[in-house]
Amino acid sequence: MAAPAAGTHVFLEVRRRLQSALLILGEPKEGGMRMDISLAPSSLQVKTPEGCTELRFPAEVRLVPSSCRGLQYVPGDGLHLRLQVWAEPDNTKLISMFNQSSQAQGCCTFYCQSCGEVVIRNRKLLRVLPLPSENWGALVEEWCCHPDPFANKPLHPQEHDCFIGDSFFLVNLRSDLWQPRPELAPVETQCPSSENHFKLILNTQWLSSKRQKLVPFGKKPKANTKVICKRCKVMLGETMSSETTKFFITEIIIQPSERNFSIVPRSQFVQNVIAQCLVELSSARSTFRFTIQGHDGKVYILLWLLNSDSLVIESLGSSKSIKKFPLLEDILKADSSSAWNAVKVLYQPCIKNRNEKLSSAWESDISIHSLTLPSATCLELLLILSRNNAMLPPSLRSVNSFQVAFLKM
Repeated sequence: MAAPAAGTHVFLEVRRRLQSALLILGEPKEGGMRMDISLAPSSLQVKTPEGCTELRFPAEVRLVPSSCRGLQYVPGDGLHLRLQVWAEPDNTKLISMFNQSSQAQGCCTFYCQSCGEVVIRNRKLLRVLPLPSENWGALVEEWCCHPDPFANKPLHPQEHDCFIGDSFFLVNLRSDLWQPRPELAPVETQCPSSENHFKLILNTQWLSSKRQKLVPFGKKPKANTKVICKRCKVMLGETMSSETTKFFITEIIIQPSERNFSIVPRSQFVQNVIAQCLVELSSARSTFRFTIQGHDGKVYILLWLLNSDSLVIESLGSSKSIKKFPLLEDILKADSSSAWNAVKVLYQPCIKNRNEKLSSAWESDISIHSLTLPSATCLELLLILSRNNAMLPPSLRSVNSFQVAFLKM
């Protein structure tokens, strides 16, 4: 797809289920410039005194030009119009990074997503099983007419198991390979076996009374033990016991051992993992509101999933004025056009004591699901949401008191 004339921002959101689309043609930088627009089922053509550019749509999307309606000019945005489209449903199934069938067929290698460091090498996973929801203990008490048979029985994986939670997974590190120490000072632990070619630095920090939180699997509040990548020092997870380690899904990539590792841009990976997680949880549990909290117990973001059937086609035109951040450089290519599936979310930041009342109300609402990630990743996600919000046409950036963003899949 070719980029439109310099200064023209083209934005098209296609709703597959509704078979409709919103097209926004941004204002040229030079006011009063003549612009001729031609719509065809498979393309959009924009003519200005500076030149002519054609924007082609993906093969699965066809516009119905005769259905154009609601044409209006919105100051600051440009021209808005709605159309009917013929869009094929997205039949691509979400393939979890912990796909049970594929991961259980052979040996897998666990990598740090940020730098590619090998965390666990050639691990044979014979069972990859989903964990129940974090409040499963309370549900058992409601259903059982006798004492809870699962009380004080944490769910820990065996040596060749992988248990999958909402935002993490648990693996077993055998006692002969794992040498935990009770010291509070940082401790470096080496694994002598060739199976695990990694070093984990254990930083044990006691949570303050204000941040103490009940740990899943029936554990009492205790020290928070971080597992950190030896190369880039990113937090990968936490130790749950002497043999069990929790890894966060945003920090680890699992691949078959025979496959070469390839770096995925950080922002692309975070967006995809979070979007996939939201879609899976909303489908399985009929919940559409989420709190994103750090491992320190603080809530960083309130998320509200609006829809997961959007196809966004966008051209930024000239983006010389856009400041680039290292985390986001993969989504800020100058004079670029792109088409991508996305989930549409509303969000509210909760850092620096913002939205405290709303955050407290959401935390006490049992219909709202909580996702726990490393605190640094929560800030990365907030930066991605803010950047994606800023790239939308001004009229689409907010709904009531919430901000709007798309997360690419």
